[in-house]
Amino acid sequence: MDLFDKKKNEEIKKMGGRRGGGFNILSSDSTDGHGGYGAGTLNLNNISPVIVDPEGGDAFVDMGALHARSEIEKRIKFLKNKEEVPNGRLYWLVWVTVDHRDGKPYYAGVAACEMTVDKEIRRGYKSLPEHVNNMDRSLKRKLVVDKMDDKSKQILAEFLQSHSEEMWKNSDEDLHQALSTT
Repeated sequence: MDLFDKKKNEEIKKMGGRRGGGFNILSSDSTDGHGGYGAGTLNLNNISPVIVDPEGGDAFVDMGALHARSEIEKRIKFLKNKEEVPNGRLYWLVWVTVDHRDGKPYYAGVAACEMTVDKEIRRGYKSLPEHVNNMDRSLKRKLVVDKMDDKSKQILAEFLQSHSEEMWKNSDEDLHQALSTT
């Protein structure tokens, strides 16, 4: 984890630890339509990676995941074949995009990616193309949580609500229904 990610994670911990922790919220955007330098570049200022741990019953923001350096991913060699990590612990990396509508912040895009990690053998499974594509889908305000199990959806829903009840209420009903386990 580089110095920037360490500082960002420390800021998140100061704002309430693992469960309270800080989403990136829109900052000044250099691509606001002027067409000059930076126009057309990918802006990650409004996306945050949330790690959902269904076994631990927890969810938390880990900014290191933006560069595949989250606490979960450290010192793990990731393999392309899921069967090579039969005892891996399931985690979900969820890309959460925040935006504003009518001057109110809301969860605009949510896209989950499966990841398994076996710390004992220091091996894991994840599909890098899926992680990249789902990050893009989240940035495009899409909802991709259909592969998540009900327990993981519930943990994510509770985390998003506890982070900001206002953003949860301002979010589309599609998100509420997709994360509903009833």
